[in-house]
Amino acid sequence: MWFTAVDYIIFALLLILSSAIGLYYALSGGKQRTTQEFLLANRNMGFLPVTLSLLATFQSAVAILGVPSEIYRSGTEYWFLGCSYILGLLIPACVFVPVFYRLRLTSTYEYLELRFSKKVRICGTITFIFQMVIYMGVVLYAPALAFSAVTGFSLWGVVLTMGLVCTLYTTLGGLKAVIWTDVIQTLVMFAGQLAVIIVGTAKVGGIQDVWAIAVNNSMISGINFNPDPFVRHSIWSLGIGGIFLMLSLYGVNQAQVQRYLSSRTEKEAVMSCYAVFPCQQLVLGLGCLTGLVMFAYYQKNEIQNPEMIKVPDQMVLYFVMDILQDFPGLPGLFVACLFSGALSTISSAFNSLATVTMEDLIKPHFPNLTESRATLISKGLGECRP
Repeated sequence: MWFTAVDYIIFALLLILSSAIGLYYALSGGKQRTTQEFLLANRNMGFLPVTLSLLATFQSAVAILGVPSEIYRSGTEYWFLGCSYILGLLIPACVFVPVFYRLRLTSTYEYLELRFSKKVRICGTITFIFQMVIYMGVVLYAPALAFSAVTGFSLWGVVLTMGLVCTLYTTLGGLKAVIWTDVIQTLVMFAGQLAVIIVGTAKVGGIQDVWAIAVNNSMISGINFNPDPFVRHSIWSLGIGGIFLMLSLYGVNQAQVQRYLSSRTEKEAVMSCYAVFPCQQLVLGLGCLTGLVMFAYYQKNEIQNPEMIKVPDQMVLYFVMDILQDFPGLPGLFVACLFSGALSTISSAFNSLATVTMEDLIKPHFPNLTESRATLISKGLGECRP
């Protein structure tokens, strides 16, 4: 993938804008001088930014690369995961969000102590930290590895760039900066995916040709009611398993609960959870459509790329190289889309890990900790995360 000056400018703008948002919130308003402002945005965020931030937090680069690859290899059966979004978001909106909001919590795991005991709270916190550190590694390393492999960019240069930019705006601007950069990054992710779909569809001959090729090659799957747990996908594994996945992400995950708690009112917090449903359906639809366009393009042009097939995680990047190389700026937009997915997830992880470490592990042992010192330590925790 040969980058032109326009591509570099578009990519650099994403990094500069993210850093600028962090700097803006470091110098405006309360200037991140209290833990309430740094960790919960003063509980003053509106419905729309919270909704888009909820969407972006777990819409990682892994999903942007992985969903189209899954559709390319296995057909559209994976789309039925969207059926789980109804209950998976309805239950948190009706049950979890009101409880957490009315209790005025900062950490999700405070509820475990209220309901059970302090030991259960600590166990939950440590489990979350362990899980998020591993997840951050995958989210950061996987897209960097794929991107480096097909473009020749330095792997560790990519990792270091994402890590530094994330640390900068998360530490400077707190949760407000994280949420507003999520908004920008969500729009960039949509733009990057749409660019690939539009150009790819045009090269195939139109959406009707994409659909015809998919149907003729049995890529459009119906509902699979097979109860066998060993089949790749079925309505049972996608529907039932997906509900529990959504409950874990949107019901009790600290990164998401923190966004609910940052809302101005309980009503806005609940509405933001409801609003994630159509947004998630759109994201899933874009991923599936990208996979179908990619399949149709290679079928129509009778192109078989052995490198692409051998490494499925890099399929989308090879496809982007093939169709966007004649459009200056669009490769840069897609790379910005990919990095937006990684940045939104990593920044949310930084902030949520700093929150649970401060609220669950430090404050209980240092009850006389001053507000200014607690805020300073919270910022330091954000910088020290891997």
